[in-house]
Amino acid sequence: MGRSCVLAIDLGTSACKVALVATDGEVLDIASQAYPLSLLAGGGAEQDPELWWEAIRVATGTLFARGAAGPGDVLGIGCTAQWSGTVAVDGKGRALRPAIIWMDARGAPYVRAATDGWPRVAGYGAGKLLRWLARTGGIPAGSGKDSVAHILYLQSEEHRIYQEAACFLEPKDYLNARLTGRFAATFDSIALHWVTDNRDPAHVRYDPDLARELGVDLRKLPPLVTSTDVVGTLSPAAAADLGLPPGLPVAGGSPDVQSAAVGSGATRDYEPHLYLGTSSWLTCHVPRKKTDIRHNMATLPSAIPGRYLVANEQETAGACLTFLRDNLLYHDDGLRTGVAPEDVLARLDQVAAAAEPGSGGVLFAPWLYGERTPIEDHLVRGGFYNVSLGTRRPEFVRAVLEGVALNSRWLLEAMDGFTGRTLDPIRFIGGGARSEVWCQIMADVLGRRIDQTEAPLQANVRGAGSIALVALGRARFEEMASRVRVGRSYTPRSGTRATYDRAFTAFREVYRRNRPIYRRLNGSRA
Repeated sequence: MGRSCVLAIDLGTSACKVALVATDGEVLDIASQAYPLSLLAGGGAEQDPELWWEAIRVATGTLFARGAAGPGDVLGIGCTAQWSGTVAVDGKGRALRPAIIWMDARGAPYVRAATDGWPRVAGYGAGKLLRWLARTGGIPAGSGKDSVAHILYLQSEEHRIYQEAACFLEPKDYLNARLTGRFAATFDSIALHWVTDNRDPAHVRYDPDLARELGVDLRKLPPLVTSTDVVGTLSPAAAADLGLPPGLPVAGGSPDVQSAAVGSGATRDYEPHLYLGTSSWLTCHVPRKKTDIRHNMATLPSAIPGRYLVANEQETAGACLTFLRDNLLYHDDGLRTGVAPEDVLARLDQVAAAAEPGSGGVLFAPWLYGERTPIEDHLVRGGFYNVSLGTRRPEFVRAVLEGVALNSRWLLEAMDGFTGRTLDPIRFIGGGARSEVWCQIMADVLGRRIDQTEAPLQANVRGAGSIALVALGRARFEEMASRVRVGRSYTPRSGTRATYDRAFTAFREVYRRNRPIYRRLNGSRA
């Protein structure tokens, strides 16, 4: 017999992680399994839900085979997942087509048409903007990457699928349906459909007026529960797949942004955390509803019932390093044939450390798939700037790390203004937080103390497990801050300040001056 625990599932963009989280919050063991991403013409981004489930099944089997705990030790299940995705399912919960994920922008023209009007403010009809801000805290993004845009795309472009769909589910809610057979969304997961009244975060409800404005049929959206409600019990079929006893309680859970906040330990108001995975975000809990339309940020319901969390996202962060690895360093195209070593990220750290702060003047813009915050622009694209014949590999690698940090600084400025305070220190989680070089770069570029949490890659499964433990009455959110330890703190080095101040000024200038070029080059492919 092992220790009593919950099974925590984290469905990411590139892989899933499955963990056993003990009742005291300790992650006993964790296993991961990768799956592909399909990028399609016209801004499409999809994944196969069956491959999600198979990855979860394999990772769960790996966990139990290693023996940190057995199926009989599991008290319940909690899920977290990539946010702002859409799975169209039939009445039995079977996916009718590949899942449309958070990177997909094909619904942009339909969102813009639904939110347009006169007079126009910030790209929206003024009356519609005011109504949405008052009730939800935000409004559907013109980029078309919100969940509601995916539904409008299916309604217009794949009408048969739209008609056959019994329900549209967020990825996390699809997993819960696969586990229990029950359709439900949580107050936080449903937010990016922009059809809920969020004025009381403890009592979120659908708003028929907003749904009518968008043309969304509320009968195709699931009932609402909180993250700490038990949505159902593990079905016999799912139990057989996962090697678990049927009947285990399954918590409502939370999307990745909200579960990361719990898993970082930054659960009190104005305690920030910076997550760096495929994408990135910098956020914190706040005591009241607020919106910053200029920087595409708003307070939305948190995983903690009755609380608000600032929602924002940098579209590509760790994905930039993966892009460098797979397309420039180890791509198999006949010119260069190579397989990235397992410790490639550690090696890239060593290479980046060989370059001086500022990367010899080379700038990297990390906007490889458009951007959401601090600027909302689906046409912007990335690239290296100020490259010369004297530029060497260390400068290129370090410039990628610094470019992500410079974009985080841009967001941090907006976050300081949003909260009305200097957010310091900042807890750092996610795969990128494993890099000591990146931790120090973040401290230097942001000018804040960076607290690298212990086991930063486990933040999301820790958060999902913790939410499930609260749902089962085995934990309280007030305990989370003390359960998550800081491994190491990084303070800004005074000798780098002038270098990064100069780079930051140039970084924003790159966007401002090139924005018209991006629109000319990419507008026809929007």
